[in-house]
Amino acid sequence: MHENCTVCGLHYAQEPSFYSGAMYVSYALQVALFTVYVALRVLFNPAAEVYMATIIGAAAVLFPVTFRLSRAIYLNFFYSYDADAKKVEP
Repeated sequence: MHENCTVCGLHYAQEPSFYSGAMYVSYALQVALFTVYVALRVLFNPAAEVYMATIIGAAAVLFPVTFRLSRAIYLNFFYSYDADAKKVEP
């Protein structure tokens, strides 16, 4: 992630371990991904190896997305986005 917002200049690194809470958001996103397991199990009833490989593969491929998305979601718990904010030049 960038160190500062390109629009409003908000410094993303708020304090040491600020993003520890993002671990819980990331966990929630991974649990949501686990619903793929339930959908496979209910719809297709594949062998155990197939759905385990699917879940592990999807989690590995989507890890960079969930990593950044969880940080952005956690940051938005504490700061609201202002579309009319003045752009701050560094």
